Amino acid sequence: MRLMTAFFALCATPALAVSCQDIMHMGKSFTACTVDVASENLRLFHSDETGELLRSFDAIEETRGPLSFAMNAGMYHSDRSPVGLFVEDGVQTMRLITSDGPGNFGLLPNGVLCLGDSSATVIETLAFAATAPNCRDATQSGPMLVIDGALHPRFLPNGTSRFIRNGVGTSADGKTAVFAISNQIVNFHDFATLFRDVLGTPNALYFDGNISRLYAPSLNRSDLGFAMGPMVGVLE
Repeated sequence: MRLMTAFFALCATPALAVSCQDIMHMGKSFTACTVDVASENLRLFHSDETGELLRSFDAIEETRGPLSFAMNAGMYHSDRSPVGLFVEDGVQTMRLITSDGPGNFGLLPNGVLCLGDSSATVIETLAFAATAPNCRDATQSGPMLVIDGALHPRFLPNGTSRFIRNGVGTSADGKTAVFAISNQIVNFHDFATLFRDVLGTPNALYFDGNISRLYAPSLNRSDLGFAMGPMVGVLE
């Protein structure tokens, strides 16, 4: 508990409204970026005003302005269209998917990152469908990493599926979002315990693996790779 308190105390000061730092957990390196949602312009990105796909962090900066942080934010098809629910600035381009299915997205329970003007909340998909919260921006992905403080029931400590992975957790009051990426290959269990035990987020959502990317200029980091679908970032 002291570790979680110290982490949020470090990242919650006004001078660090967006704070990125490298941390160690279970002998592996991770980078976590904490966003004070009430004071920062946290947004989802997919297309420009003409409907052209953005595909990269550079394209966001060219069309929307400088970023202080960005990350890929949810699974997508080969044409970069979102697999599940996607809402950008109030416009829904893909519906909510509640059924199970193949792959990580269909490993229920999965969930939704819901962004408002001053809030960020990770919500399990069926709970989201039942309550229909008002989200300015939303992206669905899966599986959930942490659900109300508990790990996803399918995660095993000795799981053999290991990739570079990224995801997001949110605080209970919705005022803080923590985005994390592993800097080494990890399994789902170890990645999920980062959010539960170190970052202290009661709910956390997996974004993707293997293609995971981070833009953190404060760390002089801009990951290269293939074109992306949904992205999340903070506009300066």
